[in-house]
Amino acid sequence: MNASPNARPTQELVLYFQVHQPRRLRPFRFFDIGSQREYFNDDLNRSIVERVARQSYLPTNALLLKLIRKHPEIKVTFSISGMALDQFKEYAPEVLDSFKALADTGSVEFLAETDQHSLACMMPGDEFEVQVLDQVAKLHEYFGIRPTVFRNTELIYSDDIGRRVEALGFTGIFTDGVEKILHGRKPHYVYQHPDQTGLKILLRNYRLSDDIAFRFFQNNQPLSVEKYMTWLNGIPAHEQLVVLGMDYETFGEHQRHESILKFLEKFLLTVVKQKHFTLATPSQVIAHTPAVDNLPVPSYISWADEERDLSAWLGNDMQRDAFETMLRMEQDVKSIDDPHLLERWRWLQASDHFYYMSTKKSNDGVVHAYFSPYASPYEAFMNYMNILNDFSYQLSKYERIPVTEKQEGALRSEADRREIHMPTWAMTLQNTYEH
Repeated sequence: MNASPNARPTQELVLYFQVHQPRRLRPFRFFDIGSQREYFNDDLNRSIVERVARQSYLPTNALLLKLIRKHPEIKVTFSISGMALDQFKEYAPEVLDSFKALADTGSVEFLAETDQHSLACMMPGDEFEVQVLDQVAKLHEYFGIRPTVFRNTELIYSDDIGRRVEALGFTGIFTDGVEKILHGRKPHYVYQHPDQTGLKILLRNYRLSDDIAFRFFQNNQPLSVEKYMTWLNGIPAHEQLVVLGMDYETFGEHQRHESILKFLEKFLLTVVKQKHFTLATPSQVIAHTPAVDNLPVPSYISWADEERDLSAWLGNDMQRDAFETMLRMEQDVKSIDDPHLLERWRWLQASDHFYYMSTKKSNDGVVHAYFSPYASPYEAFMNYMNILNDFSYQLSKYERIPVTEKQEGALRSEADRREIHMPTWAMTLQNTYEH
């Protein structure tokens, strides 16, 4: 029987989750400088990872695995920072196993991102590229997969970032569908980079995403799947796709009521049953959906706060001072042949440290305070700067290795160092940066 001429065209629905756990710092006083104390609070990090694993990652992964095995047409996508992967290995290896089980279904895609969930895209040189390669290597090591789509820290994006991501060989990138870059257009289409047309851009519908992530409970009542599907089905049928993206910790950690998992299960089953939307991975969309237009993004955007720019991390003098102080250490760190110091410096790059220093008020301030382990942004700043001062002191005691070549050689040596785990495509990166 032929379909009704009035049948609604099928749209694609991309559902992706961000997974990240920072390495939180231990209290570090001014008088601790020079004491050789450890910077990172391993006990706190372990307890948080174990708690979130128990309340969020493991039950939600188990639910998704059950649903996918019964309905393989369910597709979901994850972006997991290398910092989170490493802590899962240390503190909750069963979480890695559960993600590997999802990867093995063939219905789950994993995205590349920066290893430390950092602001490396704001740094000169090749630190950004090196961190991406590190995270890609871990995806290959833990899950045996090769990512083709990129998702930068907190969806930070600009034309310049797009060029660098395309040069790494990725075919697509996620960012936020904010009005200031769309100029009246809709986020429900595939766009492309204005210069690097081989890079397609997928835009998150931030309103529908935040309805789950931040507004799930309204007037002490959870959001119903019926109401949410009304909003979703209200999107004009001729628009290509809808991208929903949120922190994975939304399920069971940020929203701890059991109704959030029931919502996720019923939502996925409803989408499968209604057939108005086809669940898809980003690489599937990119492979068969043409871009409708170029999307110039000359200035940085992100998914954070009302401004959706860099102000969540670099919006005040404390944040900028901390970031610039960390950045000035790069040459000294890399001129010392000490992998431990280099690793610690990269852990100090995690965007979370700067996020905790935000002095924003209103709703944004509430969100910043929720995530922060500090009593105030000023405490976060002082603690971080004390650690940087100690780190600088430790660097001063090391002998430097004479630098005979420019930074362009560093990327090759980093790739060589990790060759055993490096996906084949990433090893060609050195050729891109030799010209």
